[in-house]
Amino acid sequence: MEPEPAPKSLLFRFARTRSASRDATPSADASIGRVPGAADESAVSPSDEELLAAWSAGDSAAGSALFDRHFASLYRFFRNKAPDAVEDLIQETMLATTRAKSGFRGESSFRTYLFTVARHELYAHFEKRRRTTAKQEDIGEQSVADLATSPSGALARRRDQDLLLRALRAIPLDLQVILELAYFEELAGPEIASIVGIPEGTVRSRLRRAKEAVREKMEALATAGDEEALSASQQDFDGWARHVATSLEEGE
Repeated sequence: MEPEPAPKSLLFRFARTRSASRDATPSADASIGRVPGAADESAVSPSDEELLAAWSAGDSAAGSALFDRHFASLYRFFRNKAPDAVEDLIQETMLATTRAKSGFRGESSFRTYLFTVARHELYAHFEKRRRTTAKQEDIGEQSVADLATSPSGALARRRDQDLLLRALRAIPLDLQVILELAYFEELAGPEIASIVGIPEGTVRSRLRRAKEAVREKMEALATAGDEEALSASQQDFDGWARHVATSLEEGE
């Protein structure tokens, strides 16, 4: 049975009122195993795999619960790469995940599998819309700044956030994806290798290249007032990047 797609209105409901909706109405998980108000909710909360199986069988509540659980990560993944297509890309990722359910064999976490599908949808999106050029470069070798038709609308409230996001959009997409999976989603080397489809050793080398590329772009893009961010990134890029990523997630 073809699963019922999550309506696009859910994107706005989850983005703006997730907490309010969760408090005001019973959770979608409740209909498939979650006991509202239970002392140990995690013990009865259905796994990603159980939710996916239920959604594939036609349970729209399970699809909504799965969508809710991973919405923030998918939104973050697409927001700084294709800001004008976030809704469609999230929708297509969730639907493609269900259509290709047989491709998920439990050899990795569902989250890893989900990002594998999300990456495929992102690259397919750029492949369809990129401008025709005399030299058709590989999508992954081009930056989002070159591929996108509109600037990022990512919400950066601090100078260091804005500088990092702009620098990420200026490096090759392959490198941007790996760096964001590592620092924004806190995925480990083996998980990233599975998502991107390259050896773990190659992930490590590309991550080093990505950090170097971001530093260079930050220096090139920096203006008066960015000195502190530049200094922090040069002294401890790993710690600084994770701090900025956390502040973005928390809306600081």
